[in-house]
Amino acid sequence: METNRRNFLRKIALGGAIASVGSLDTFASPLYAKETQEGNQKGKGNAKSLAQLKISFQEGTPPGNSLNEKFDYMEKLGIVGFEPGGRGLAGRIKEIQDALKGRPIKVSAICAGFEGWILADDKKIKEQCMSTSKEILAAAGELGSTGMIIVPAFNGQQSFPHTWDTRLQLIEDLRELSEFALRHNTKLILEPLNRQETFYLRTVADAAALCRDVDSDGIRCLGDFWHMTFEETSDQGAFLSGGKYLNHVHIASRKRRSMPGEDGAADNYVDGFKGLKAIGYQEYVSFECGCNGDREILVPAAVKLIREQWAKA
Repeated sequence: METNRRNFLRKIALGGAIASVGSLDTFASPLYAKETQEGNQKGKGNAKSLAQLKISFQEGTPPGNSLNEKFDYMEKLGIVGFEPGGRGLAGRIKEIQDALKGRPIKVSAICAGFEGWILADDKKIKEQCMSTSKEILAAAGELGSTGMIIVPAFNGQQSFPHTWDTRLQLIEDLRELSEFALRHNTKLILEPLNRQETFYLRTVADAAALCRDVDSDGIRCLGDFWHMTFEETSDQGAFLSGGKYLNHVHIASRKRRSMPGEDGAADNYVDGFKGLKAIGYQEYVSFECGCNGDREILVPAAVKLIREQWAKA
């Protein structure tokens, strides 16, 4: 009875907040995104002039047999961000710090690495997700990372049904992790995936709405061009809907999830870059992709393509 009473009170509280500002759909509308963007930039000058293209690589993107070799390669290309995986990150802090010393490269986001999943209906699995996420967030803070990427659940992971009560509980759990992240000077970053990978969180607007409802400076979201190919009607609209909550971007070719440019004309990111410029985006655009050929040739070509399309946006 007491649990039901708490759930009832939570619904009233959140329902009242929503009623005071409009429906949930309002927050995902293009008009709301435009108004939010304009409000965020008031008094800050032109958003487009504030935007920056900061390219980041995941560890497997550049050629090289060691971190130092990879970072040497990245420096030559002017890559300024490094996105390591989260698994075992606590034991790699010194290795990464030593390899980055004296370089113009910083740790961008941490790519997941937690165990379990936060929407698990098995309490032990959920607790495993919470504890391992906190371990990675603490390490992310030590490395000066922008945050740890988290996915609520993948397809095939036994989870609570997609209901209002599930959302309310997810908000509470995300708030706990977000406040933990804040104490460690980093953030939790929600990643929407495409429908082939997840049943729950699939659009940037929904991720941003969760960030809004968690109401913590320790949570943000990302947009991934690969997943957006299947789930968004407009790259620009997706990033506008992320607005102030957008904190990271993943990029890959749009047919095979390879190096940008490997899928020819399909690899057009200009519309999305226009959205990033419109919100004055200053965080990282990170390569999360495979490679179907010689990295020594395809990686520089991909970087060149991204910079050219950013200039066109």
